Amino acid sequence: MNLNVNLQARPTSSSGPTQEKVLSVTHWTDFLFSFRITRPAGFRFRSGEFVMIGLEVEGKPLLRAYSIASPSWGDELEFFSIKVPDGPLTSRLQQIEAGDTVLLGRKPVGTLVVDALTPGENLYLLSTGTGFAPFASVIRDPETYEKFKRVIVTHTTREAAELDYSKATLGALMEHEFLGELAAGKLYYFDSVTREPYFRNGRITTFIESGELFLATDLPPFDLVRDRAMICGSMGMIQDTKTLLEKAGLTEGSNASPAEFVVEKAFVG
Repeated sequence: MNLNVNLQARPTSSSGPTQEKVLSVTHWTDFLFSFRITRPAGFRFRSGEFVMIGLEVEGKPLLRAYSIASPSWGDELEFFSIKVPDGPLTSRLQQIEAGDTVLLGRKPVGTLVVDALTPGENLYLLSTGTGFAPFASVIRDPETYEKFKRVIVTHTTREAAELDYSKATLGALMEHEFLGELAAGKLYYFDSVTREPYFRNGRITTFIESGELFLATDLPPFDLVRDRAMICGSMGMIQDTKTLLEKAGLTEGSNASPAEFVVEKAFVG
C-alpha cells in the first residue's frame, strides 16, 4: 500500500535511506504490481507498519511511504503498489527489475499494529485495493494468532483480477509449514468486487450492514467486548466503515492509546 505522504527530495546522509537491491517484481494487472527487496541488517519493524521507499532521481532521493507487506520475521521486504502513469515516483517505480536499486527509509511507523488494539477475540482486517498490503504482513505474523482466536481479512477491489495478490498471499500462507497450522480454522478470507460480475458484488460496508459478512464467516455482528478491527482503504471506505464500527460501540485507538479499532488515514490507492 502506498500512502498519501508528500514526496521528499533530500541529500543522502548517514540517517537517510539505505540502498537496497530489487530481488523480484510481479505485475498482477495493468494497475498493480508487487516487489521484493533486500532487508538491511538491523532493520526492525512491527507487522503492519509502513516505511519510506523511493528512487534516486537527478541525484536526489524521491521517496514515498509504502506499507510493508512482508511479516516482521521475513528475510526480505515486500511491497504492493498501484501504478500511476504520471506519478512522480510510481511512474518510475513500476519499471524496476530484479537487480535494480531502490531507496529504503530507516524508520518504519504506523497504526495498523496489534499493539494499538486492546485484547479481544476476533480481529477484522478490512481493506480495499492496495490497502490489503499491511494486512498481508499482519496475517503472516504468529503474534496475530496468539492474540486473537479468529482473524477475518476482507479485500474489495474494482475488478476480480485485482484480488490475485491477496489470493496468492493467502494460498502461500496456508501452505506454509508453520503458519498454515497456526492459521488453520482461525483465518477467514472475504473477497468482493464492485465493477464487474463476480460471485460476490458490492462494497464491504454493504456486506457489514446486510449481515452477509457475518453469515459467511459464521460470526455474530460487531461487538464491543469481542471484536477488534483495522481499516485500510480509500478515504470514503475508511469513513463509512468507521461509522459502522462506532455505531456498534467500538472506539478508535492509536499506539499511544490502544482501543477497539485503528485506521491508516493516509491511504490513497
